[in-house]
Amino acid sequence: MDETKQQPAAAVPESKLLEFYGYACPHCKKMEPLVAELEKELGVAVQKYEVWKDEQNARLMETYDAGLCMGVPFFYNTANKKFICGEADYGALKSWAQD
Repeated sequence: MDETKQQPAAAVPESKLLEFYGYACPHCKKMEPLVAELEKELGVAVQKYEVWKDEQNARLMETYDAGLCMGVPFFYNTANKKFICGEADYGALKSWAQD
């Protein structure tokens, strides 16, 4: 994931769909095209947070993770509390994003 795309850690998430990823994480890189497809198909925004180099983002991830995953990529839907830990196929990602 491009570090320039990360959101400020102090900001309250604007999107209900959160992705926590690590800079240069190979599993996170594999999810990039699926997330882009999801955003385009469903017209949603996935708010992205880099957690390996950004301590504030790592702390934010801990508030949502709470022992669910403890790794990246970690996807969390604040509306329905669904999460994905690690790589997933497009069907699982789409199901996660929908209420």
